[in-house]
Amino acid sequence: MSTEQNMNTTQETGMAQKAGTAQVHTIAPVYDENSRILILGSFPSVKSREQGFFYGHPRNRFWKVLAGITEAPVPVAVEEKKNFLLEHRIAVWDVIAACTIRGSSDASIRDVVPVDLAPILETAKIQRIFTNGSTSDRLYQKYLKPATGMEAVRLPSTSPANAAFSYEQLCEEWKICLSFLKD
Repeated sequence: MSTEQNMNTTQETGMAQKAGTAQVHTIAPVYDENSRILILGSFPSVKSREQGFFYGHPRNRFWKVLAGITEAPVPVAVEEKKNFLLEHRIAVWDVIAACTIRGSSDASIRDVVPVDLAPILETAKIQRIFTNGSTSDRLYQKYLKPATGMEAVRLPSTSPANAAFSYEQLCEEWKICLSFLKD
């Protein structure tokens, strides 16, 4: 390959990374008829897409926070995580069904196609919707609230990018979920 061809390829690759790539959400929502709250993220991170399940980045504090507020062991394997959610009456999904995204950067999300929450809301008696961070909240308000008519409570993001909140602070904020999980 000539130097000129190599420079062109490098420039094109850099432009593609800057612009992002089209992605389709392939992780099924977790819920059943007993689910009482719905926690919505924005779109799965690269690590989550690789693992095929929600909150797969090892530094994301989602599982640790939920385990902390429910006083349960932190689930590790995907099946343990699914069982944990269902046992605690928690439904989980994301706001976005498809988008253009660069890596895991919420700030790069474009061309949003929202999910359809009707199957969850028709099956489960969801008492409250929570959004995990400001991006999921903003996108919920824009795309899904008009269809659901339900208010969402924005919780601080469990993402490792949210260094402003310690684990203890996240647990304190996320404890609001508990009041909706009881009979």
